[in-house]
Amino acid sequence: MTTDTTGTVARDGDSRPGGPADSPFIRACRRRPVPHTPVWFMRQAGRSLPEYREIRASVPMLESCRRPELVTEITLQPVRRHGVDAAILFSDIVVPVAAAGIDLDIVPGTGPVVAEPIRTAADVERIRRITRDDVSYVDEAVRQLVVELGDTPLIGFAGAPFTLASYLVEGGPSRTHAKTKALMYGDPELWHALCARLAEVTLAFLRVQIEAGVSAVQLFDSWAGALSEADYRRFVLPHSTTVLSGLVDDCSGSGRGDRRAEPERSPAGVPRIHFGVGTAELLGAMGEAGADVVGVDWRTPLDVATGRIGADKAVQGNLDPCVLLAPWPVVEAEVRRILEQGRAAPGHVFNLGHGVLPETDPEVLTRVVALVHELSSRRADQG
Repeated sequence: MTTDTTGTVARDGDSRPGGPADSPFIRACRRRPVPHTPVWFMRQAGRSLPEYREIRASVPMLESCRRPELVTEITLQPVRRHGVDAAILFSDIVVPVAAAGIDLDIVPGTGPVVAEPIRTAADVERIRRITRDDVSYVDEAVRQLVVELGDTPLIGFAGAPFTLASYLVEGGPSRTHAKTKALMYGDPELWHALCARLAEVTLAFLRVQIEAGVSAVQLFDSWAGALSEADYRRFVLPHSTTVLSGLVDDCSGSGRGDRRAEPERSPAGVPRIHFGVGTAELLGAMGEAGADVVGVDWRTPLDVATGRIGADKAVQGNLDPCVLLAPWPVVEAEVRRILEQGRAAPGHVFNLGHGVLPETDPEVLTRVVALVHELSSRRADQG
């Protein structure tokens, strides 16, 4: 007997009807029949929404991630506006790294900038392990959101060790990841020590979110596409596996404190999504890391991706974000194509192949959600 993310008792992996655990999104992640293809958008919480820009106008990014009332409001905005099938927690992948003691800032127009990049074993030791108390604002925001969202599932997330390591070694965003690869090739022992420490931080961060009530988690490895499959398997896969497989363990003793009145939840009941950009040649290996759902960017058709990932995983994706800037007939045709190709997978969550672009018209996103629901509902009725 296990407990699903709503706290209701479940047998043999099946949750009771109702609540986030029985939503189309979670059902698709688990490769179960759905009334319609669920849809949400990466970076849906922000950037393209005028209400987001208004609320963020005078609040720096990191500060906004540390204020539960702002996190709650921003996370809810796209659910209200678009009617998406899942919310994703408003945060940033460097939040747990900052909580672990690294001096960094998210600079507008640039991204995360690290004051003292990681280059030595002593630098790795500066990254301390985190507890719930270090990210209590995330815990509080998730608990607020679970109440506000009701039956709509909330997705938690974190950055994968490789992508976090790249930011820390480079000192900020990089197109070539030259310093990252130089360390990876030149000092494999130090590289693995860094990624192992980041895997600990990431796993702890995701466990906080799971214990607070998220219904699923997504591990972003945004820069993994910069690697060959051989390098991915040698330098990245073991650490991503540590994170994703660690979410299957019972973490009931990982910092619950005195909250004994809460129902016990096993992270085994939380679907895990793994996503990277430019990962066409890595999809099979990424699937091996332990995810239930593999996100696919716009470069690889979903039916092709399914062949590489295997029939035991659901897929997520994969409309090119730039298509949303085209005339509506083009958008509609591409949505239809992706839904058709997604039928090859045992479960499909409609999404973009990367994040929403800031210049996207929010009305187009709302229309895409409605179209996906209409087309896939009609197919479900016919099937």
